[in-house]
Amino acid sequence: MKSGSVFPSLSELKTAMITLYTWTTPNGRKVSIALEELGLPYIVKPVNIGKDEQFTPDFLAVGPNNKIPAIVDEEGLDRSTSVFETAAILIYLAEKTGKLLPAQGAARAETLEWLIWTVASLGPMFGQWNYFANRAEEKTPAAIERFTDEAVRLVGVLEGRLGRSHYLGGSAYSIADISGYTWTLAVMASLRQHIGEELAPTPHIDRWLAEVGARPAVKQGMLVPAV
Repeated sequence: MKSGSVFPSLSELKTAMITLYTWTTPNGRKVSIALEELGLPYIVKPVNIGKDEQFTPDFLAVGPNNKIPAIVDEEGLDRSTSVFETAAILIYLAEKTGKLLPAQGAARAETLEWLIWTVASLGPMFGQWNYFANRAEEKTPAAIERFTDEAVRLVGVLEGRLGRSHYLGGSAYSIADISGYTWTLAVMASLRQHIGEELAPTPHIDRWLAEVGARPAVKQGMLVPAV
């Protein structure tokens, strides 16, 4: 892996097939974790969203929704595949390698269910809660209450799932766990501090966070990009 601020050179492409456009956010780190877990060579192009670099023409060519992350997978000198949206990238990488996503049947459906839950419910609601409760300069009580209630509900869903299943997608670690881990790690401590005893104990989430967080690939992926 190599970080840089320009498009990869020809010599870099010979050793790194994938360029990751990312920043230091829970969504961005999902993909760097997946790349580390899958052992895929990649280079990093940081996209500083604090400086609106996600709106530059170079980035919009691969991420038309002007949000990180996005990847370009160079399959040869004359063609490449670009993918944006976190869940799409995770599925693409899992299918490319045949890892972290069952190939068919009920196990695949179950993993995809929980992957989609993390990107359609968990991440967006945790993100909104974090913004209104912690980052917004002007506090809006109705918004804080709305997103606190929804965040607590989702914690209950997650705790219930992990009480019934060792991992989010089932018995095996998968892209669903990668997708759920980054936002849960980012928000849980702050949420518990914000509402105190109103948030019930979460032993299953705590076990899962510790176990996933101890994986070497997760530790490495959480350091990307190095800025």
